[in-house]
Amino acid sequence: MMKKIIITAVILFILLIVCLLSFYVVEENQYACVLRFEKIINTKNDAGLYFKVPFTDSVTIYPKMVMLYDINPSDVITKDKKTMIVDSYVLWRITDPVTFKKTIGSTKEAEGRLDALTYNFIKTKMGTLNQDEIINMEDPDERNTIYGEILKNVKEGANSYGIEVVDVKIKRFDLPEQNEEAVFTRMISERNKIAQAYIADGHYNASIITNEVDKKYNTIISDARVKAEKTIAEGEAEYMRFIAEAYNTPEKLEFYQFIRSLDALKLSLSGDNKTIILDKDSPLAKILLYN
Repeated sequence: MMKKIIITAVILFILLIVCLLSFYVVEENQYACVLRFEKIINTKNDAGLYFKVPFTDSVTIYPKMVMLYDINPSDVITKDKKTMIVDSYVLWRITDPVTFKKTIGSTKEAEGRLDALTYNFIKTKMGTLNQDEIINMEDPDERNTIYGEILKNVKEGANSYGIEVVDVKIKRFDLPEQNEEAVFTRMISERNKIAQAYIADGHYNASIITNEVDKKYNTIISDARVKAEKTIAEGEAEYMRFIAEAYNTPEKLEFYQFIRSLDALKLSLSGDNKTIILDKDSPLAKILLYN
């Protein structure tokens, strides 16, 4: 009796093992490649529970989602033979699990291939640019054009592995430590030269504006003085005309001369000095002597 129980338990255990080895689960973000004697016989793209032949079939699972591979910083040589350190990353995913399994086999190996592809194309592109062009590149459209060229080349190179490269980006360019101080010093010098040029242009333009304003000011003042003198002359002429019309007879003229003589006498006697010396024939003497 005990022997039958043991045999039954062993059979049930073997059946359980066979059952467990006959099914596999594919999750939502996974591919599954079913291999029989290392040859791919089936692939599953949809999530679910699937059957396989135990002991002869094996399943390799690959992720569907977009993966980030952060490439280690590497040296590149610019067009002017200067060294820079480039730090970049790649976004990629598996689109053809069969091709991926046949050509690469694992995500670790895929990252190695992507590392080599991306570095080679970045190195080639940076080899067409001078160091100053890279450092002073401020136009985002120009940077995006460079990224687009690198992405296109890496994407074409990765297609043969069943991989789609979603994006390639350069996080930063660094100078080697031994070159940083010299380059920064040169950049500061160049920026100072540009600043001095702007300042000189500003002073030059300011002098032009000042000269223009001074010229206009002097012209306005000169015109105003001429106009003022002309107005004064016209006023004096008008005044003399009025005088001539007011004293147009000998009696009026004599009265006018008498008034003017009194005004002159008044001015002469102003202040503390009350003594004047006159010729006896002068109009003032005649007035004082009632002659």
